[in-house]
Amino acid sequence: MNLLKALAAVSSMTMVSRILGLVRDTLIARVFGAGMSADAFNAAFKIPNMLRRLFAEGAFSQAFVPILGEYKNQKTEEETREFVAKVTGVLGSVLLLVTAIGMLAAPAIMWISAPGFYREPAKAALFADILRVSFPYIFFISLSSMTGSILNSWGRFSIPAFTPTFLNLSFIVFALFFTHSFHPPIMAMAWAVFVGGLIQLVWQLPFLKQIGMLTMPIFDFKDAAVWRVIRQMGPAIFGVSVAQISLLINSTFASFLPTGSVSWMYYADRLMEFPSGVLGVALGTILLPSLSKHAASKSDSEFSVLLDWGIRLSLLLAVPATVGLGLLSGPLLSTLFMYGRFTAHDALMSQQAVIAYSFGLLGLILVKVLAPGFYARQDIKTPVRIALITLCCTQLMNLAFVFPLKHAGLALSIGLASCLNAGLLLSTLLKRKIYQPQAGWSSFLGKMALAILAMAAVLLALQWLLPIHWDGHAWQRVCWLTLLVVAGAITYFAMLFALGFRPRQFMRREH
Repeated sequence: MNLLKALAAVSSMTMVSRILGLVRDTLIARVFGAGMSADAFNAAFKIPNMLRRLFAEGAFSQAFVPILGEYKNQKTEEETREFVAKVTGVLGSVLLLVTAIGMLAAPAIMWISAPGFYREPAKAALFADILRVSFPYIFFISLSSMTGSILNSWGRFSIPAFTPTFLNLSFIVFALFFTHSFHPPIMAMAWAVFVGGLIQLVWQLPFLKQIGMLTMPIFDFKDAAVWRVIRQMGPAIFGVSVAQISLLINSTFASFLPTGSVSWMYYADRLMEFPSGVLGVALGTILLPSLSKHAASKSDSEFSVLLDWGIRLSLLLAVPATVGLGLLSGPLLSTLFMYGRFTAHDALMSQQAVIAYSFGLLGLILVKVLAPGFYARQDIKTPVRIALITLCCTQLMNLAFVFPLKHAGLALSIGLASCLNAGLLLSTLLKRKIYQPQAGWSSFLGKMALAILAMAAVLLALQWLLPIHWDGHAWQRVCWLTLLVVAGAITYFAMLFALGFRPRQFMRREH
């Protein structure tokens, strides 16, 4: 299996989903703006959406895939099917209970996630209604994550990668055709979450049947292997998802800030999700099965070489994405969201959050690559310890930044904490000699820096020289933004080529 081709397949599927996600947010911003209804929906949806990030973007697979890999490589197919059936039964039972509690306790959840809403009874009631309808998404997406992890272990990467597309399509359809069927109209978005989650699960079942892993659930709460997954699942979620937990805590802070703050941070976070998902999640998805295989076979040198490949590829793509996101934050927000009730002021406030978030994009992507280096070896405690340190530092930074910088300060704390998380993970891998850098790093970083400087110069020059009006017609904005993105990308990759980089240098095969 060519890992670079697998990465291209997963990234392209993820990109389709992210593009549809931006279309979705453009529609929602145009219809609802950044007012009370939007704040209530964005704050309520943040809870199941956070769960989606935790499960669908790798945390469940960090706990499940290494153990599934043991069964796949060392047990019979029937034993593997039985293991899958038992995990499905136990996980499904727990999820049903959690879903029921969440729906009943929606007002109490608001005290934790958005306590400031209690000052506005209408917003508080709307939050609870939206959360009750959308909470079953947690049940659907968790089981969908499990089926995706199984398919990834069999090398069927593109199917789970395409799955999130259905949620975005559900949003788009409901926003276009069903908002007038609900009162208030924002409730259409809550039902879009429910329907999208159901389709995501059902879509993967035929492919699961193709590989012989579609089984009826077995409710065995005493199975040792199942409990291994459960014990590792909690720390894995926490260990690789500090940024998402921090986002939820930040929502609590933001609920006390002026109206619109929750939505400004939400739209900024949506822009961050694009490179994070296309690069970080995709790399983590394809690396984990191969790293788990090398860890099980005690191939320490191959393990280190594969990790080095992942880190280099992350830097090569994430650093220019970080710079480009910061330089083009204004044009991106204006082109994607500044329509209807989403005003120029909303775009400016969201831009402040994007710039603050961008300081941590590289760290956020590297965490997705470095964390599997521990989880493939079934080391849960180390990432959790690092995550706890990072989470505490995040909240200290929140207190330091929220008063002078408002919502942008909350975004900055998330960004800096992601870099801290990645730095601690990397230093621990180096200290334990799990990861030993390969030769050529100085030359690699020097050439990459030159290419990024050239890209930044072109982007700044084009924005200075061209009379771009970001409040004009939509097609004009799209054309100008496309010109800037294409010019930046061509400059960067042309410079890399001129400096000696070739795609074949990053080809890597795993058997």
